[in-house]
Amino acid sequence: MTRRVLVARLDSAGDVLLAGPAVRAVAAAGNTRVTLLCGPQGADAGALLPGVDSVLTWASPWIVDPAPAATGSAIAALEAGVRHEQINEAVILTSFHQSPLPLALVLRLAGVARITGASVDYAGSLLDVRLKPGEDFPEDQPEAERALQIAAAAGYRLPPDDDGRLRLSGTADVRDLVGPGPYIVVHPGAAVPARAWPALHHAAAVELLTAAGHRVIVTGGPGETRLTATVAGVAGLDLGGRTDLRTLAGVLAGASAAVVGNTGPAHLAAAVGTPVVSLFAPVVPAVRWAPYRVPLELLGDQNAPCRLSRARICPVPGHPCLSGVTPEQVVEAVHRLTTGVRSLGTRRETRTV
Repeated sequence: MTRRVLVARLDSAGDVLLAGPAVRAVAAAGNTRVTLLCGPQGADAGALLPGVDSVLTWASPWIVDPAPAATGSAIAALEAGVRHEQINEAVILTSFHQSPLPLALVLRLAGVARITGASVDYAGSLLDVRLKPGEDFPEDQPEAERALQIAAAAGYRLPPDDDGRLRLSGTADVRDLVGPGPYIVVHPGAAVPARAWPALHHAAAVELLTAAGHRVIVTGGPGETRLTATVAGVAGLDLGGRTDLRTLAGVLAGASAAVVGNTGPAHLAAAVGTPVVSLFAPVVPAVRWAPYRVPLELLGDQNAPCRLSRARICPVPGHPCLSGVTPEQVVEAVHRLTTGVRSLGTRRETRTV
C-alpha cells in the first residue's frame, strides 16, 4: 500500500525551497507519495522541488500576510484537498515563531492519522510526534536543518548519497535570454522593505561591476520593472518582469555570482549552487536564514538596532544596517566569490553555512 504523506510549509518561495532537503527525505522512503502543502507564494517553488508528486496550495489565515478570512468554507476547502489526495500522514514544517497546531487540527478533521511537528505548546492529541524546540533541537541552526530534524522525528532521513544541499528538479534553458559569456546577477527587489538595499546603491554597484569587466544581468518580478530599469541603467541587461521562477532559476544557474537580499531568489541561487553576495538585514538571524551551503559573502551590520525585530518596515531612521553597505564593498565581495576567497566575517556570522 502506498504511503501518502503531506509535507506542509505554508510560507513563501524561499521557505519552501529551504524545505527541499526535508521533502527529499520523505520521498526517499519506499512506496511513498509526497504532496506538498504550501501557500500561494510558495506554489511555484514547490513545483521545482525533487520528490514532490503533487502541490496543494492553500492560503493560511495564520501565515499569509495580509491574512485571508478564517471562514468555514476556507477550512473546508483544505479538508477537501487533503481528502482528495488521500493523505494518511503529515509532516508539518514551521519556523521558530510558528505553531503547527492550527494546521494539525484541520488535518485531524480531514482524517489524517499520523502528524509530526515541532511545538513549544502542549499539543494534546493534535500531534503524534512532537519535538520541543530548545530541548529536542537548537533554534539557532539553518532552517533547512530544522526541517530535516522534524522529518527525522517522523522517521524520514536522507539517503547516504544525498548531501542535504538545496536542489531543484530542473531549470529553464535561458541561453537566448542571457546571451553569451559569463555574467553576474543583481536582484534588487525584496519581499519586504526592511530587507532592501537602496535602489541607487544597486545602480552604482552595477556600474562598478561593469567597469571591473563583469557583464551584469538585473532580474526582478513583473511588479519591479521600474526598479530593475533604474538599477540596470545603460550598463546592465534588464530582465525585469521577463522571468518566471523556473526561468529565473536558469538565469541564476548560469551566473558566476548573485547579488541579492534576504528574499526568495537568494535561496533559489543556493538551490542551483550559485555563490551569493547576501545583503542581509538582521531583522532575522543569518544563522537561520542566510543562503544555505553555497559560497557566501554576508554584508550588512548584523548588530544593528533592528536586530531580531522581524520588522517588515525598517524601525530605524536611515535603514543603517544595509544603507551603510557601499557599492564598492559589494564589488569587492563579488571579487572574493569569483576568485574563491570567502571573508572571515561571513564565516563567523553564519557559522554552519
